[in-house]
Amino acid sequence: MKNKRPQSVSGFRRGNAGRLSLAAIVASAFGGLVAVSMLLVLFLAVMANRENTFSLLNDKTVLIVRSLKDRVENHLEPVEYSVSALKRLFEDGDISGADFARMRLALSGAILSNPSIDVIVFTDTEENESGIYQDENGKLWPFQRNPVPEIARRYVLPTVEPGSPPTWGPLLDVQGRVYANVTVPLLRDGKLAGYLTAAVSTDEIGKAVRELDEGSDATVFIVTGGETVISHSDIIDLQAGRDDEIVLPVTISELADPVLSRLASTPVMKDFKAAEKAGVEVRRIGDGPEQSNYITMTATITGYGPQPWLVGEYVKSASVSREVHRLRGSAVIGLGAVFLAFLVAVWLARRSARPLREIAARAQYVGKLEFEHVNALPRSRIRELDQVSMAFNAMVSGLRAMNTYVPRSLFNKLMRLGFEGASKAREAELTFVFTDISGFTSLSEKMTATETADVLNSHFGLLVEAAEEEGGTVDKFIGDGMLAFWGAPDARPDHAQAALRACLKMANAQHKANQEAMRRGKPALRLRIGVHTGSAVVGNVGALDRWNYTVVGDAVNTCERLQSLGRTVVTGDDTIILASADTLARIPGITGVEPVGEQHLRGREANIEVWRVHSDASWPAEGRIFAPGQRGVA
Repeated sequence: MKNKRPQSVSGFRRGNAGRLSLAAIVASAFGGLVAVSMLLVLFLAVMANRENTFSLLNDKTVLIVRSLKDRVENHLEPVEYSVSALKRLFEDGDISGADFARMRLALSGAILSNPSIDVIVFTDTEENESGIYQDENGKLWPFQRNPVPEIARRYVLPTVEPGSPPTWGPLLDVQGRVYANVTVPLLRDGKLAGYLTAAVSTDEIGKAVRELDEGSDATVFIVTGGETVISHSDIIDLQAGRDDEIVLPVTISELADPVLSRLASTPVMKDFKAAEKAGVEVRRIGDGPEQSNYITMTATITGYGPQPWLVGEYVKSASVSREVHRLRGSAVIGLGAVFLAFLVAVWLARRSARPLREIAARAQYVGKLEFEHVNALPRSRIRELDQVSMAFNAMVSGLRAMNTYVPRSLFNKLMRLGFEGASKAREAELTFVFTDISGFTSLSEKMTATETADVLNSHFGLLVEAAEEEGGTVDKFIGDGMLAFWGAPDARPDHAQAALRACLKMANAQHKANQEAMRRGKPALRLRIGVHTGSAVVGNVGALDRWNYTVVGDAVNTCERLQSLGRTVVTGDDTIILASADTLARIPGITGVEPVGEQHLRGREANIEVWRVHSDASWPAEGRIFAPGQRGVA
């Protein structure tokens, strides 16, 4: 054994002869990689300075000009959408020039939904004008027929054909303010019936120009028609040394801006390919020292008048040179910053994703109006995320409060069916259920306010659950009574059967609740229910800012009278259900009912046939529709 071991070691050393160690390989490779990388970075930095400068300036140019274009378009496009929406209302017959009251409501609604609109005018084919204008305090003033108030003349009616799209007229200078206006033709039965024009001030665009101003080295401007300046961020600087006051809009020559004066005569630079593809033209104005030269970036906007709009910015050339020097001196620091930024971004992304995932999970429940599953989002150290969390929590609180007063089932139905169509007032055949607690006034005198509220809340909870299980819409609570109806907003032919099923469920639930109340020594409640089927108006009823989805009509009053008639029926049952023959006629093969006879209800001239529905009432799941005059009673 002693002889073999030295031989083994010797053989090992001979086998590794000529091979490099791992440490040497790693050190050499890593050192060489770093050296080559640093040399390559330095070489590329020197060679790419000019290219990087133009690339950055391209991006900056496109971003600034696009932002300015977006501000202009975002200010003017909603006005175009508003007049287009009113055009559809006019052509659908919802408004007309002959009914100024309805026209006034529609025009006022358009201004309230888009406060940037200053004037909106309807002009008929005989050039009679009527509309709404908004004063400086935001108050709306209607005017009708000629002459139009001078303060409202902020528009010019362009030449449009019956089939023309929304057409923007020329800009109008009124008392030192510039107004843009858009007109749509109004058709009735395929013929021209008039025009609708909306005017909007360009003041907000001027504010956007001032907000985009990057300081003393940059100037933002908007020029229309190639010569009229409507916005300029450095008016104060140009005013210095002048005796006359500069009031926009002015021509370029009157403004005496040396850069804008040479803009049209200066050729476009060919080095800014990316900006050129994005529709941005870059020019260098001036042939003196670098500090006296300017770089202009402009883009053309069309479609907002007969003449194009030129939006843009110009900066001193020296600001571009400073960027080159910064790039040369910060190459190494930039690499470290990128690496650090990557680490910070990963950390922030993971930290940001957690509350966003929580928001998404809660948003699913909000979409289903299941607020009981939505817990408050925690606060965040990141300001924007904290604002989102607080706003989301506030939104949920508001929706919870809204859901307290607007039944969830009604809200879901209106959203599913389309709010505008489903909530529009219309006449329909419905079945109504009106409930009331017998003797509750005297019973409540023996209870405190809190006890009274608890009893009513528990009682209404049973009724609402039974009504919503059968697809009913709970309209309102009146004292200790409740009104519900079937057949709207969901149209269903079996609304009478669904309503009566709900009444039987209410009776069963009240019976169980009374048994529990008596077991606990509490008073039992006696319930009266009236059921009637008839025609009524259903939909939004109310004022402009106070709508209520409800039912109105004689059939509703008849249902309430049927409930009151239950006082005359002597019985020991917990619940009395009285139904009209109009309701039972729509329930084929019903059993478990008995006639009460023809009754005279207060407020009605003719008597009505009334039936009492017992708790064991039933009918086939399907059956034929009864012939006219035939009762649905077995």
